[in-house]
Amino acid sequence: MNNVCGKKISVIMPAYNEASNIKANIEETIRTFDDFKCDYEIIVVDDGSNDDTYKKVKEIADALRKGQVLIKRNHENFGKGRALKKGARYINGDYVIFLDADMDLHPGQIATFFDIMELTEADIVIGSKLHPNSHIQYPLSRRIISTVYYAMIKLMFGLPIHDTQTGLKLFKAEVLRRVMPKILIKDFAYDLEILANAHKDGFKIEEAPVILISQRFNGRIGMGDIWRTWWDTLAIFYRMYVIGYYDKIDQGVKNTLKPRRSGLRKKRDLRERIVSLNRLLIG
Repeated sequence: MNNVCGKKISVIMPAYNEASNIKANIEETIRTFDDFKCDYEIIVVDDGSNDDTYKKVKEIADALRKGQVLIKRNHENFGKGRALKKGARYINGDYVIFLDADMDLHPGQIATFFDIMELTEADIVIGSKLHPNSHIQYPLSRRIISTVYYAMIKLMFGLPIHDTQTGLKLFKAEVLRRVMPKILIKDFAYDLEILANAHKDGFKIEEAPVILISQRFNGRIGMGDIWRTWWDTLAIFYRMYVIGYYDKIDQGVKNTLKPRRSGLRKKRDLRERIVSLNRLLIG
């Protein structure tokens, strides 16, 4: 990770009902990045937990130097995608890491991601459970779901990757600044929406092997989640290839300065009209 010396890393950690593990997992993340000897910040987004997740993270943040751990909160459980989008508003780093709060994927693996980013000159490096060098321990049902989903999105979007859903990801910050304004998905398909838009915008994506040890044997994904993910995937395809929604948003982002100037001009013209009207009325 010598290539990131002198630069800052922002870690976004979405959390939902992680009170029993969050303190130990944040401390482990801090130890990991301290060992990397780089400047970093950890942005935890509590996505409407109904346990003490927010309280425990706030206690940690208050005990550390200012800015080392930042806690933000959704008062409802909107979904992981919404939590990540919220966290991205507060990043100050040159690089951004998505890291799940449950620590199924240890943050120490991110050193490999940085090496791959440097060697391949990639803009994004994502963990892949389907990488030939990955070591994974999670339910067979999840493996089947991942494989089938990969086949579908490969056919629909032509992405040069095998797995969009693994929680550990590394981005150059400018990628998220470009892509996040377009993201609408709140739940599981947010990964696909981010990566499909990044690929469409010409950013280079590479995959990295991961070691994944699931802390929950049955996981949190049910049939309802699978259905919503598939529905959201169709919605992304529709917005990208049928109505061109993302292209329209791109045009709006490029022209953000022009409307502001135009708006100032309109306000100035309106003031001048009011002054002229007052003079006319006063005589």
